[in-house]
Amino acid sequence: MKTLVFIHGRAQEHKDAAALKEEWVGSLRSSLEQLGLDFPLPDAQVRFPYYGQTLFDLASAAPGQAAEVIVRGAHGGAEEEFTREVLSEVIARAGVTDDQIREVAGQDVVEKGPLNWKWVQAGLVALDRFVPGASSAAIALMTQDVYRYLRNAGVRDVIEEGVRKALPEGEECVVVSHSLGTVVAYNLLRREGRQRNWSVPLLVTLGSPLGVTAITRSLKPIEHPSAVSSWFNAYDGGDVVALYPLDAERFPVLPTVENYGEVRNPTPNKHGITGYLGDPEVARRIHRAITA
Repeated sequence: MKTLVFIHGRAQEHKDAAALKEEWVGSLRSSLEQLGLDFPLPDAQVRFPYYGQTLFDLASAAPGQAAEVIVRGAHGGAEEEFTREVLSEVIARAGVTDDQIREVAGQDVVEKGPLNWKWVQAGLVALDRFVPGASSAAIALMTQDVYRYLRNAGVRDVIEEGVRKALPEGEECVVVSHSLGTVVAYNLLRREGRQRNWSVPLLVTLGSPLGVTAITRSLKPIEHPSAVSSWFNAYDGGDVVALYPLDAERFPVLPTVENYGEVRNPTPNKHGITGYLGDPEVARRIHRAITA
C-alpha cells in the first residue's frame, strides 16, 4: 500500500497539526465522493509533516500592514534584492498598470520604477485595489518565507528534517505539496531522492511559485528529481502566487511537468489548499496514483 505525504505551505503557525491534516484529507475525500470514489488509505498511511512553527511568526502585524512591514524590513543586500524582484514580478504579471500605480502614489514613483521601494509599496497597494482576489500581504509573506527557507540554513534544516522523516525509504509514496511546500518538496526530492531510495510515482504541486524567476534561479541546477516518475502541476490562472506554469520556458526539466491550468479555486485569494484539493481533476490524479 502506498503512502500519501502532504507538504503544506506558509501561514500555518499556531495551528494544530492533526486538524490541518484532517482539513487536507477532508477536502480530498469530499472531492472524491463527488466523483463516486472512496478515499483509499487508512490514517496511518497519510503523513503530514508540520513545520509551521519553524517560520517566524508575523502575526503581530495586522494583515493590512504585513506587506509594508516586510518591505520596510529589507535593509539592503540579498534579501532586499530577492524581495523586490519577486514582488515586482508579481505586480507586473498580475497586470497592475503604471496608471494604477500613479493613482496610488503619483508620477514620480512610477518614473523611478521597480528599483524603488516606494514603487514596490505602491504596486502592492494597487494590487489589492485593482486585482480581484489578490492579497499583497499573502504574497509578501510568501516571498519572505521562501527566502528564509532558501537562504537560512537553520530554517531549511528543521523544515527538511520533518519532511525527510515523512518520506518512506524503499516504498512508494505520492507527494502532494502546496505553495511554499512545493519549493520544499522539489528541493528535497531533487537533492536527496536517489541516495535515500525514495520512490515517488506522482509529485503533485498546487499553487506553486517555482516558476518565479528569483526562486528558479535560487534552485539551480533545475532538473527533474530522479525519485519522481511523474509530476502534475495544477494552478488557478487567478492565483498570483502561482505566476507561471512549470513549462519548458519557465522550468525546463526532462521529463516535462504536466501542467493543468483549469482549476477554479473558490477560496478568496484563489490560492487556498481546500480549493485546490476540491478540484475534480486534482483529486482524480491523486486517487489514480495511490491506487495504481
